[in-house]
Amino acid sequence: MQTQTQPITTTELKKRKQQKQPIAVLTAYDYPTAKIVDAAGVDVILVGDSLGMVVLGYESTVPVTMEDMLHHAKAVTRAAKRALVVVDMPFLSYHGSLDDAVKNAGRLMQEGLAKAVKLEGGAELASLVQRLTQAGIPVMGHIGLTPQSVHQLGGYKVQGKDREQAQKLLTDAQALADAGAFAIVLECVPQEVAQMVTDRIDVPTIGIGAGAGCDGQVLVLHDILQFASSLSPKFVKQYANIGSMMEQAVVQYVNEVRTKVFPADEHVFHASEETIAQLYGEVTKP
Repeated sequence: MQTQTQPITTTELKKRKQQKQPIAVLTAYDYPTAKIVDAAGVDVILVGDSLGMVVLGYESTVPVTMEDMLHHAKAVTRAAKRALVVVDMPFLSYHGSLDDAVKNAGRLMQEGLAKAVKLEGGAELASLVQRLTQAGIPVMGHIGLTPQSVHQLGGYKVQGKDREQAQKLLTDAQALADAGAFAIVLECVPQEVAQMVTDRIDVPTIGIGAGAGCDGQVLVLHDILQFASSLSPKFVKQYANIGSMMEQAVVQYVNEVRTKVFPADEHVFHASEETIAQLYGEVTKP
């Protein structure tokens, strides 16, 4: 378990990049898992809108609402003592007016107690990133495969494979960094392109399916634990099979209830003979 208790800040993450110390990022969506993830030493906890798929059962992140994000952010921020908690702004919560976007980001900070927000998109969001940072709201960018745009992208596909796409990623990353983003997620990007982005900007890159050249890595907790997750992307490494363990435990519980193995005597409470006598008038002795 992690013994260092000093909270991680955006400044600390930038220092990690300069010192070439990899940054560990992982998702969490509730109090108990956030508490475990935080204690284990993760640097950044992402309350991702991926909760729509792994917690709420949607087919994509698109149906996730601000209220969903606030609900889960509150649980995670109550648990995290060290990790920097970043919360995704959900679909269409930042694509209207700048004022509305700032208001929604502010809710995640004030009500959800987030330490930063994450936005999907490139250079077109530079003015918003600048506005948010001026308002005191730290912003993490997200380019490459952007799940909120999955229908527009035609599915979950690797981005930046040709010269034009790769150049756009470089341009987008630089624009976000110049606008004030403290870090940028690169999702499903060829390792060579991600390395170029990492080398060219002065803020940390956090890869997911973007290779070892990024300044840090992020994965979805449910994917690495195989916890009710049906997805197995190429970039995911499975560290445990919690889902199978849970299923086996529940099957055993059901069987023991049906066969009256549970509860056993050590799991029950007993009343005194005097109490029984008062209730029934007498105690039946063996």
